[in-house]
Amino acid sequence: MKTMIYIESDGKDIPGAGLELVAAAESLGSCMAVLTGAGCREAAENLAAYGTDVAVMETESVMQDTVVSAIVQAAEAYSPDVVLFAATLEGKDMAPRVAARLSTGCITDITAIEETPDGLVFTRPAYGGTILEKMMFAQGKTAVASVRAGSFEKAQPSGQGKIVACKAAAGGAEKVKLLKTSVEIAEMVNLEGADVIVAGGRGCGSAENFALVQELADLLGGVVGASRPAIEEGWVSKAHQIGQSGKIVAPKLYIACGISGSMQHVSGMMGSDYIVAINKDEDASIFEVADVAIVGKCEEVLPLMIEEIRKRRA
Repeated sequence: MKTMIYIESDGKDIPGAGLELVAAAESLGSCMAVLTGAGCREAAENLAAYGTDVAVMETESVMQDTVVSAIVQAAEAYSPDVVLFAATLEGKDMAPRVAARLSTGCITDITAIEETPDGLVFTRPAYGGTILEKMMFAQGKTAVASVRAGSFEKAQPSGQGKIVACKAAAGGAEKVKLLKTSVEIAEMVNLEGADVIVAGGRGCGSAENFALVQELADLLGGVVGASRPAIEEGWVSKAHQIGQSGKIVAPKLYIACGISGSMQHVSGMMGSDYIVAINKDEDASIFEVADVAIVGKCEEVLPLMIEEIRKRRA
């Protein structure tokens, strides 16, 4: 089984979602990873240390039209059975475009891949995560899919892969032009790569109480997350939103503060290794997925947690 994966990189580091793709590909057989752009030699060397071969498709533009064309060219040269993307905003955009160019379909947000005598079976959540559906591609078709964060363990360094660099052919006229680049706050909130996330919801009660969420996150070296109600209240920006209409996360520790546990939110964090939930309602739905349930008001429980952590560190 030949698998090709597209890695989103800043030219140096390999994100956690990319390492999950490496692990997913290794479970299926041989793997070719694709990097696009110019000046990504360092990223290619870092990626090759995980034992995967790397194709560096050098492009003169970073616009999506050009990147999609480069990925398609790599797929036509490598002839993979499966092409995998991370289910990021960029990956969700490009996967169906690449699938269309390869005359095949696209399955989004998969959480598992299983080899069967009839072919590969892809599992993905549906209806807000209330059910899991299993899907297959028609025989002879290249499978294209995006992988939900936290679905696979991150790959570990396992040897040295080969690096092949080639210039991607021009993909035709671009439909948009890049005028300027600016760093937005959303780019500085790395929820997907965080090991610890402390998230707050409407149950925090006020912006002053939500500040305790930030304090606990800072103390644990984590990142602040939020449910939609907290964002609608204006306590934190939308860049911190977790859930079906926000970001999908899978940290080692997830602390939910004043979050009721609607399926829209839970579907975005249910891949977390360990979940601690704080809520004054003992019947809150969030307790159904929590490893530790704390019944109490956030403004009373969080200061105690912060104080105890500081004592132990001292």
